[in-house]
Amino acid sequence: MVRLLTALALIVLALYLIWFAPTSVFIVAALTFGCLCYWEFGNLAVAHTIVRPGFIGFLMGLCIIVFPHHAFPACVLLFLLQLTLFLRISDLRTILPSAAAVLTGAIYAFSPWHFAAELRRVTPHLLFFALALNWIGDSAAYYAGRAFGKHRLAPRISPGKSWEGAIASAIASCLFGILYLYFAVPRISTINVTVPDLSLFFVCTLSIAGNVAGQLGDLAESSIKRGAGLKDSGNLLPGHGGMLDRMDSSMFTLPVIYAIYSVWPK
Repeated sequence: MVRLLTALALIVLALYLIWFAPTSVFIVAALTFGCLCYWEFGNLAVAHTIVRPGFIGFLMGLCIIVFPHHAFPACVLLFLLQLTLFLRISDLRTILPSAAAVLTGAIYAFSPWHFAAELRRVTPHLLFFALALNWIGDSAAYYAGRAFGKHRLAPRISPGKSWEGAIASAIASCLFGILYLYFAVPRISTINVTVPDLSLFFVCTLSIAGNVAGQLGDLAESSIKRGAGLKDSGNLLPGHGGMLDRMDSSMFTLPVIYAIYSVWPK
């Protein structure tokens, strides 16, 4: 029951932020989610016996989400500052993994939320699609895996996942993309937002690429947790673990969806 209530609350919050929230509210929410993910990434780093990524990473995240046009030079300068501050560490062997954790944590935790804001700027339909893609794919993988799963997908990382579930996830996501982006969205006239005109081939490509990225994102976070000996990245969401546990798939899907949409000839 707790898990279900948490999921319902997250769905309501997501729908508000995607469709109704002012841009300023969405940016504040994106920054907040990024900070939570960065803190939970710090939990994983500590479990790996790495110094917790600190304040410099939060500043990088602020630049990535709030000042995206200046993010690259700002993050480079901040990273150089972080390397300079690490000169105070007595054990010099920890400087490289600690610096890597700051940079990796900032990019991993904050950049997906930048791409979420960019997708919403193009049209809320794309952001909703990118998020729902994983929700639907995960459900299909779970039920198909339980019914037909026999071939382990990544037994060292996530023993419960199967190739059958992964294929079912990709198929379900592709069908959702066709139904939503190709058929439903062009016919929606009640919501005053831009409606993209996308070909069937593009929608299928976008759906499958986004789904595969999401499955890899899930495995990537699971590998970090398993290496750290942790079941969850945090306990913020009752019944779901931490923010990273809930958003691990989307952390990969959002950048991939935005990248493909940006470069595809319109």
